[in-house]
Amino acid sequence: MTKDRDRLQSLTNKSCPVGWTMFSGSFYFLSSLSDSWTNARRDCQNKGADLVVIDSLKEQNFLSELINVDTWIGLSDRDKEGTWKWVDESPLIFTNWDNGEPNNLKPDGEDCAEIRVQKGHKWNDKPCELSQRWICEKKCNTGK
Repeated sequence: MTKDRDRLQSLTNKSCPVGWTMFSGSFYFLSSLSDSWTNARRDCQNKGADLVVIDSLKEQNFLSELINVDTWIGLSDRDKEGTWKWVDESPLIFTNWDNGEPNNLKPDGEDCAEIRVQKGHKWNDKPCELSQRWICEKKCNTGK
């Protein structure tokens, strides 16, 4: 079993850049910098990835262990207010919104989603131009 684990880790290391973490068919990269949601997404795309798309409680729990600061995710309603979409256009089935969220509270709107650490890793809508860290996701075999 140890041999199999070592072989798998060796394969993973060859196909995934340093600083990425593998979980359930995807690689994840947590930024050490802060920037707007748009610039965060651009950074992920420059890495051959995109902002994370969270489609299960299992993935949410994994990210909760990985993230220790408020972090952008790949969810927004920038195209149409109230219609939340993932960056890969997949349907919003699993959600983890905090109580009362999304609420579009700020005068200029809150069109981008974050994982908010101090609220139990629940999701919150926030103005897209605010600066914070982000998490990228890249599928292991599709090059997402």
